Amino acid sequence: MAFVRSRANASSGIGVAADCKKTFLELQRKKAHRYVIFKIDDKGKEVVVEKTGAVTDSFDDFMDSLPEADCRYAIYDFDFVTQENCQKSKIFFVAWSPSVSRIRAKMLYATSKERFRRELDGVHYEIQATDPSELDIEILRDRAH
Repeated sequence: MAFVRSRANASSGIGVAADCKKTFLELQRKKAHRYVIFKIDDKGKEVVVEKTGAVTDSFDDFMDSLPEADCRYAIYDFDFVTQENCQKSKIFFVAWSPSVSRIRAKMLYATSKERFRRELDGVHYEIQATDPSELDIEILRDRAH
């Protein structure tokens, strides 16, 4: 008997690789990564982990990991200090869809986003960005506070 490793998305037919949830939980619970970049595989069948960022990586490293002309999903673990001087962390889901990316890719990522997002239980905020100005560190800081 074979085990199914991904579940298909009802709206787009895209599945989610088991590794995606596992990697997200490593970021969320173990703080093993600063960020995770996800992509839809070349066959258009499932969302897979493309890259993880080390805990010591900066926000600039995260931004450099997002392609200039292709869509991606990403998770970023944003650490900050409150006015009460308490260390906090908020997890952001990013739907990256540059305006210069292909229309087909934009549509595929848009129709698969909600199903994939539901797999990642524990995300605090969601950001839809089409260019770097919509995904600035100050935007994350404002949302987190």
